[in-house]
Parts: sequence; structure tokens; C-alpha cells
Amino acid sequence: MGGLQMKRKIVKIDEEKCNGCGLCADACHEGAIRIVGGKAKLVSESYCDGLGACLPACPEGAISIEEREAQEFDEKYAREHQEKERRKKTGEKRAEPPACGCPAVQTRVIERGNDVPLRAAGEKTSQLKQWPIQIKLVPSNAPFFDGASLLIAADCTAYAYAGMHQKYMSGKVALIGCPKLDDADYSEKLTQILSQNDIRSITVLRMEVPCCGGIVEAVKRAMKASGNMIPWQAVTISVDGEIVEE
Repeated sequence: MGGLQMKRKIVKIDEEKCNGCGLCADACHEGAIRIVGGKAKLVSESYCDGLGACLPACPEGAISIEEREAQEFDEKYAREHQEKERRKKTGEKRAEPPACGCPAVQTRVIERGNDVPLRAAGEKTSQLKQWPIQIKLVPSNAPFFDGASLLIAADCTAYAYAGMHQKYMSGKVALIGCPKLDDADYSEKLTQILSQNDIRSITVLRMEVPCCGGIVEAVKRAMKASGNMIPWQAVTISVDGEIVEE
């Protein structure tokens, strides 16, 4: 992150002394310190206010204050981080802005009966319960998430596996994405969903191709980041439409 350079006070972390306990990160109200690879790191100079609230929290004396050229303190980021932490502690959900009118992002709950009636030529009713379904588009505080079991599926699985609706989608809130084509890390959005809602379980449906592993890893990171380690399973579908691993 770029920014105006100025001479000011900023924290300095001695990684050789750091034991990775994370107490400094907890004490930093601005979100400037995180534990990366088992060591405390200053994630951005602009996030540190230089006041040193983290110093007394460190049991190893690994943190000090130095005066040097550094990026200007980003007060806006600090306020946003503090508000996010406050909502997390109180359980308050952030009100998301209303959709701009585009049908792709308008939240809908789709009501269906318990039965799955046969239709023309043996066609069965869709088991989709809500809209949107794209991970990138769905609001993290959508009402259909509370008390839901999630199906998080790679796009191609719906085309490869013929019984997806009846075997995996029925009774679940379905989210889809492609980690290769979207060039996205879904873990941040999934972390928000898990943190803000009472999610009961997760089923991850992926293809056997290596790039599909990204959607599984995103779910793992989201559960860890949210502290919500709920029952989950990963199912792998082969390119010829068979269940490889369940």
C-alpha cells in the first residue's frame, strides 16, 4: 500500500525474540500486527499509529518504538478495523447496502414443497433455495444463511454430476464459484458468512482437476479465520461425472 512518507514513530519487531503468542496482535486496535508464519509481523506501516499499545502486551520484549521514515498513518483504516472488531465481539451484523436494482444481486428466498414432483419426460424440480448463488455476489448477511447447511460447489460439478440437485443441493443453501476463472480467494467472503450466521454444516463439491482444490482450501481458511469449526465434508467429482471421493 502506497502513501505519503514522513518521519514518525512506528513499532519495530524483533523476530528472533518473538514467540508468536499473538498477544501483541490482540492489543493492536488498528490491526497493524498479525501473526504470519509463527511470528508477529507489521502488515503495513500505514496501519501503525506508533503509540505502542502493543509493547506491554509482549512477554518477550520483542517490540520497541523507533522513529524513521514511514508511510503516513491511515486513520480511516484504523476506524474501520475497530468497528469490525466491535461488531465481531457484540455479534452485531453489518447492514449491507441495498442492491442497485440488478437482478443478479437481488436477494430472494425460493419456496418449494417437501416433495420432488416429476415433470415432463421425467424432469425433476430444481432444489435451489435462494438467489444469488455466486459466492462473489451473495450478501454475507442474507437472511437465508441463518441455520443453514451450505453446499459450496465448483461451477462445473453441476454439469458433470447428473444427480447434483437431489443428492447434494436438496435442503441446502448453494453457493458456486470457480477459483481458476474468478482468480479469487473466496475465504474472505466465506469467513464473513461463517462469522455472521449460524451455519450448521458445509459440503464442498469439487472437480478432480487440481485447480478445484482452491475452493476446498478457501473453506478451510474461512473456518479457521472465523473460529467456526463446523462439520464439513469434501466430495470430488471426476470429469466423466462419477463420484471419486466422498
